[in-house]
Amino acid sequence: MKRVLLFTPLFLSLPACAATQSSDGPSLAKRAVEGRFDVAPPAVVIAPPGPLPADLAGRLARWEADAAAGQQAFAAERGPAASLVAAAAGAPVAGERWVVAQQAISRLIAARAPLTAALADIDRLYLDRSVAEDIDGLPDIYALRDRLADLAATQDAVIEALSAGLPRG
Repeated sequence: MKRVLLFTPLFLSLPACAATQSSDGPSLAKRAVEGRFDVAPPAVVIAPPGPLPADLAGRLARWEADAAAGQQAFAAERGPAASLVAAAAGAPVAGERWVVAQQAISRLIAARAPLTAALADIDRLYLDRSVAEDIDGLPDIYALRDRLADLAATQDAVIEALSAGLPRG
């Protein structure tokens, strides 16, 4: 009962506030000056990137070949590494089989070095050309970078899966 009495004065004053504000308020109709700046900005024409410069075509071809070599080396090491990790599944941490499996994973990581080096080089090239606003060839550069990044991500997943198969200490 006490709560009702506390809020009663508040409810009694609300109709009085609403009545005074509705008649004195400004109109919300659009003013003549408000439409003055409703004009479309001028179109900015941006030239599309041109073809890949001749000096970069050779570098991209070399990086693509390096990535392919890294992928082949990784594929060659993957089977033996998986076998050694499976053999070390129940082995104690720092035991003989565990160490051999860790070394196999290390060889697998080292085998992918040409791919990761090519990816780093193409990242650097892409960033340098973007900062310098040299856009010619950027679609080709980015397409190769995207393919190399996909290969590296696939290899990362294999390495993580093999590492997860070993006991932790």
